[in-house]
Amino acid sequence: MKVVIEGAGEVGSHLAKLLRSDGNAVTVIDSDPARIARLSGYVDVETVEGNPSSIRILQEAGADEADLYIAVFPFVPQEVNLLGAILAKKLGAKRVIARIGDEELLRGESRRLLREAGIDHVIYPERIAADEIAGALANNLSSDNMDFAHGKLKISVFRLDENSTLADLRLSEFVAMNPPEDLQKFRIIALSRAESTIIPKLDTRFRFGDLIFTISTEEGEECLRRFFGENRILTQAAMIMGGTPTAEMLARSLDAQGLRVKLIDKDKERCIELSQRLPDSILIVNGDGRNSDFLLEESIGEYDTFIALTNRDESNILSCVAAEKLGIASSIAAVENIEYMRLAEEMGVDHVINKKLITASRILKYTLSSKARFVKYMAGTNAEIMEYFVEVGCPVTKGPLKSISFPENAIVGGIIRGPEVQIAVGDTQIQPGDRVVVFSMGSSVKAVDKLFR
Repeated sequence: MKVVIEGAGEVGSHLAKLLRSDGNAVTVIDSDPARIARLSGYVDVETVEGNPSSIRILQEAGADEADLYIAVFPFVPQEVNLLGAILAKKLGAKRVIARIGDEELLRGESRRLLREAGIDHVIYPERIAADEIAGALANNLSSDNMDFAHGKLKISVFRLDENSTLADLRLSEFVAMNPPEDLQKFRIIALSRAESTIIPKLDTRFRFGDLIFTISTEEGEECLRRFFGENRILTQAAMIMGGTPTAEMLARSLDAQGLRVKLIDKDKERCIELSQRLPDSILIVNGDGRNSDFLLEESIGEYDTFIALTNRDESNILSCVAAEKLGIASSIAAVENIEYMRLAEEMGVDHVINKKLITASRILKYTLSSKARFVKYMAGTNAEIMEYFVEVGCPVTKGPLKSISFPENAIVGGIIRGPEVQIAVGDTQIQPGDRVVVFSMGSSVKAVDKLFR
C-alpha cells in the first residue's frame, strides 16, 4: 500500500513508523525541516519538505497515486488538514482521512458536506479521548482494559506490586499453580517491562513492576483476582481537572450517564464559558486542581475518580498522584508526551490517555483488511488489540493455531463463536463466522492481517 502522511508531528511520525514496519511505502510531507530531520533519524520513509496545500508538493509526494492519504499536520488550524485532504482526493488519492478540531464537523450536515468534498473519514482526537474515558468509567474499569461480546470476554491489565505472589515466578510455574479447568477461563497474553513488550514463553519470569495483560471469560475474572486483586472501580462521582475541549465533552458524557461531575479550571473566564455551555447539573469550580489543600476543600474524598485533562502533562501526572494520596479510588491522566506515559504509570496513575496514540490506532484500522472490525492501542505497550471477523477461506482457518505460522510477536487471545466465548490455545481451531481477538506488536500487524484476508 502506498501511504502519504501530511505532517511529521507525533501522530504522523507514529503512523509512519507503524505503517513502514508493515512493509507499506510511506511518504511524509512537512514544512518544518526540524520535524523532517527528526523523523528521518529513526524511520526509513520518503520525506518531502514543503507546504501540503501546494499541488506541486502533493504531486511530488505521490498523493495522486496514494492508496491512503492521512492529513494530521500538527499545530495548525483544521482547515490546513481539510484542504490537503481534499486536494489529495481530487488529484487521485483513493482514500483520505483528515484530523479536525471542531466537534461540529462530526455532525450530520457537516459530515455529509465533507464526504461530498471527497473526505472519506475525519478524526477528532479530543472526542476520541473523551469517549475512551467515558467508556472506561461506564464499565467501572480502573485501568486500560476492554470488553468484547458484551463483557463475556475481557482484556485486563494488572501491575505486579511488591506483595504479588507472581513476582519472580516463571510462566510455567504460574500455569502449574492453576487447575486445568481454570486455565480454560483465562490466559496471560503479554507483559510490559521498562520500554519492552513481551509475548511470554513458558520460561518467561515475572518481575516486580511488570504490567500484565490478560484475557479472560467472565468466570476467569474471579481466578485472576486471586493473583492480582480487584481492578474495577464503581464510579458514581468524578472530579475533572482542566477546562479543555476533551474535559468539556467528557463532563457532558458523564453527566448523561448519571454521574455526579465537578469540573475544575484555574481560568475564571473559561469557567464562566463552561458554566454557560454545560448542563446545570455539572458543578464548575474556579481553582487550582494541583493544590492538595484546594482539593480537600472541594471534598475530593466524596469522588471516586480524579481525571486530569489540562494541556500540561506534568500537572496532570502530579495532580493524579496527589489525588491518590488523598484517597481517591482511581485516577486518569492525559499525557501527550509519549516518553512520560511509562513514568505516569510508575508513579501510580491508573489510566493514561494519549490522544496521539489512540488517534493513530483509529487511523491504522483503515490500512487493514475489511475483516478488522476493531483496533485499539494499549497504553503501556507498543502493541495493538485487534478484533477480526473470520470468513470462509481465511488462512487462519486451515488448521489448529499450533499448526499455523502465526507471527512471533502476536498472539490469539480469545474467540467469540455465536453466544459462546473461549480462550485460545494451541489446539484451538478457528472457524468461519468466529470473531477473533488478537494482541499484536506493531511490527506484526500486517502479517496478522494477511491471515484473516
